Amino acid sequence: MKKLVFATNNQHKTEEIRFALEGQYEVLNLEDIGCFVDIPETADTFEGNATLKSNYVVEHYNLDCFADDSGLEIEALNNEPGVYSARYSGSRDSLENINLVLEKLKGNSNRKARFKTVISLMQDGKNHLFEGIIEGTIREELSGTKGFGYDPIFQPNGYDITFAEMSMEEKNKISHRAIALSKMIAFLKA
Repeated sequence: MKKLVFATNNQHKTEEIRFALEGQYEVLNLEDIGCFVDIPETADTFEGNATLKSNYVVEHYNLDCFADDSGLEIEALNNEPGVYSARYSGSRDSLENINLVLEKLKGNSNRKARFKTVISLMQDGKNHLFEGIIEGTIREELSGTKGFGYDPIFQPNGYDITFAEMSMEEKNKISHRAIALSKMIAFLKA
């Protein structure tokens, strides 16, 4: 089975990707390859941050790598938190980030939002980008205990539950990351 490094320390994301790629690739994360550096995410776009991370692993470990950058874009907040989703409140605490979003949206009837993922796959010295987007709305209160990040307040269009109320299997079929990942997998198989 081919090895692919996923440039992340996030165990939730790693599990999600391993589940999605089960039987096709052995997915290793940064810990698995002994990379304990906090790879800088200094770009101001999802594409830029994903590429910074995948390039770092290729340059330092000489392994094919993919990295993603994802975030929540809320229409009424000029697409914030965007690339700053993980540290929107100044902290990496999901609940603090969620509370800040809910506070900023208080009294606003426009709850339109989308999750966006960009994957950078560095393979054979070339960078390939794959994008996934899922549209939805922001709930007024938290609902559900599964998932991570903003999942308890994000309700995808066409559903009456949040990402945090879905099983990993359900979420993996429709999530922004799953959409970008399926594009990457199709590319890898071509």
